[in-house]
Amino acid sequence: MPRRLAHRQGVVGLGWALGLVLLLVAGCSSQGVVSPLAPWPPQQTAGPVPSTPAAPSATPSGPTTSLKYRLIHPDGDYFGISTWKAPSQAETNLVAAPAGATPTIQEFFVGWDESFNPQSVRNSYHLGALPLLTWEPEGASKDSNQPAYSLRRIASGAFDGYLTSFAAAVRTEGQPVVIRFAHEMNGDWYPWSEGNSGNRPGDYVKAWRHVHDLFVRAGAVNVIWLWSPNVVRGPETTGFASLYPGADYVDWVGLDAYALGESTAGAVLDHSLSLLHAVTDKPVLISETAAEPGPEKAPWTADLFRWLNRHQDVIGFVWFEHTPTDGGKYDYRFTADPATEQAFRKGLASLRLVDWPIRATLPTPPPSPIP
Repeated sequence: MPRRLAHRQGVVGLGWALGLVLLLVAGCSSQGVVSPLAPWPPQQTAGPVPSTPAAPSATPSGPTTSLKYRLIHPDGDYFGISTWKAPSQAETNLVAAPAGATPTIQEFFVGWDESFNPQSVRNSYHLGALPLLTWEPEGASKDSNQPAYSLRRIASGAFDGYLTSFAAAVRTEGQPVVIRFAHEMNGDWYPWSEGNSGNRPGDYVKAWRHVHDLFVRAGAVNVIWLWSPNVVRGPETTGFASLYPGADYVDWVGLDAYALGESTAGAVLDHSLSLLHAVTDKPVLISETAAEPGPEKAPWTADLFRWLNRHQDVIGFVWFEHTPTDGGKYDYRFTADPATEQAFRKGLASLRLVDWPIRATLPTPPPSPIP
């Protein structure tokens, strides 16, 4: 879901410092108990620049990647949330109470006119959640055609100063951070679509690999890379292969999947999940989901959780809890009506959730309270 209000009507058919110790505290859950993750040791000094990027999917051999590996392969389902001011204590409270569980992913958006904000990562961990940073290569404009941010310019090094600085800040923060770079690339509503901004076929993969490689060279090994197309609607069968950066460049694959009148989750997700499986066996996160208002919203929400329980390769979901006044095209909140709220709470209780929250112990209190 873009930060702009208008989007996706029918196209493809419709991402603390050194020495910080992470303390993991098991949360209370009525679902099955999932073993808490081991603490992540202090970050080690980055070694020499590798000649080729290391494969994120490889089994880690050092202590600095042990938590990252466990996060990539969780023993349970993630319950993620995106709210207008995420990560926000007040907004998390408004979600956790009716959901009956605390979110374990906090998703927020960062444009390329913004620097990395370590406080967002710290606030996410204070809220007991893994930070998911959706990183949008565009300026303040929300126009779908921005040649200044073309994929070729990214791949050719035009933004290397910004990217290297961002990567260094992520590395210094130390904690694992999910980065969802240039999502929904198979649509036509973003500047990084290969049909916009003067982009050509093949440019997306080149840009992704260039960004990834700069992070590797900067020693930012704490990134979990999430590649996230939009679901395909209709008979399209070309798949995602031409846009997939490759196994060495991706840790998770995602699907952005909104119900626009469908009555079952499978009607929205099944075809696209099969297209994903044709190119990769990486863990799948439903990286944005919700349902538009209407008589099918509550039944579809209930069926989403049945669908998740049937698909063990899907490691969780992120619900887009927004209204038209704060970034949504529709009122996507599961709390918008009693029937949907009840369906959500009951469905969430049926999942075997990751038994968190995570709690981070900081050397000093955060500079500012979490809003």
